Amino acid sequence: MGYDLITMGRIGVDLYPLQTGVPLPQVTSFGKFLGGSATNVAVAASRLGRRTAVITRTGDDPFGAYLHEALQGFGVDDRWVTPVPGLPTPVTFCEVFPPDDFPLYFYRQPKAPDLEIDAHELDLDAIRGASVFWVTGTGLSEEPSRTATLAALAHRAKSGTTVFDLDWRPMFWKDPDAARPFYEEALRHTTVAVGNLDEVEVATGVREPREAARALLDAGVELAVVKQGPKGVLAVDSKGNEAEVPPLPVNVLNGLGAGDAFGGSLVHGLLEGWDLEKIMSHANAAGAIVASRLECSSAMPTTDEIERAIAAGAVL
Repeated sequence: MGYDLITMGRIGVDLYPLQTGVPLPQVTSFGKFLGGSATNVAVAASRLGRRTAVITRTGDDPFGAYLHEALQGFGVDDRWVTPVPGLPTPVTFCEVFPPDDFPLYFYRQPKAPDLEIDAHELDLDAIRGASVFWVTGTGLSEEPSRTATLAALAHRAKSGTTVFDLDWRPMFWKDPDAARPFYEEALRHTTVAVGNLDEVEVATGVREPREAARALLDAGVELAVVKQGPKGVLAVDSKGNEAEVPPLPVNVLNGLGAGDAFGGSLVHGLLEGWDLEKIMSHANAAGAIVASRLECSSAMPTTDEIERAIAAGAVL
């Protein structure tokens, strides 16, 4: 049986403070969670009943062992999660200042193992056979991950649904100004592009949501999803269909995992064949639910939780 979803990209350990509104120097206790955007998307889709796997790499250390245990616990296949000797498993700290300030501190030195994914080690048949394949912009930031990401996309050749999460993190790029050509190359091989206003501007040079969506479609994708923050999300496809869905009201505790929950639900909706309005409504609700919780991976909602939030018109 093939996979509903294979993701490729970041993994790490999230160490989140158990006190909110407290600067990091004064925090006294932390929770330890599975993290990394592509990994969290696989977890989110698994929580919705999808068969998922992730392609990534960890350190050969106790934190790497923890990540394998966590993936298995969430039902995500970890067969393509391999150790890199000599590099530590990444750790990410954040500060939690609700409702909209969540500074992140990435510890990925001297280099993150997930940037050591090598094209020669990829199971290209599995990648091509998955119903959905998901890659991220971070995977383009350094070699050999850049070549591996583009090789996987080229081999897949737009079979099924291929999602490019624009995932712009300028601190991961040695020269952020050099990113756009690699983003453009990735877009040539993908059917769905997902990003916020900053990310679509990096990819296309355009920030206005509808113009950015049109630029993404012109770049070769079939569906452009533009997250607009407080204005909600805009989705436009190559057939001229459009949906603009406002955010679901929520008391935000930690907004960091919302985009990954959105991604997992987006995958689920695409696989279900829902119309754009329903896909975006469910994805928005999934994101809002996670924003109401401290952690990311273990906070991913079930189908029943998403449907209850939609029915209530808010995350209660």
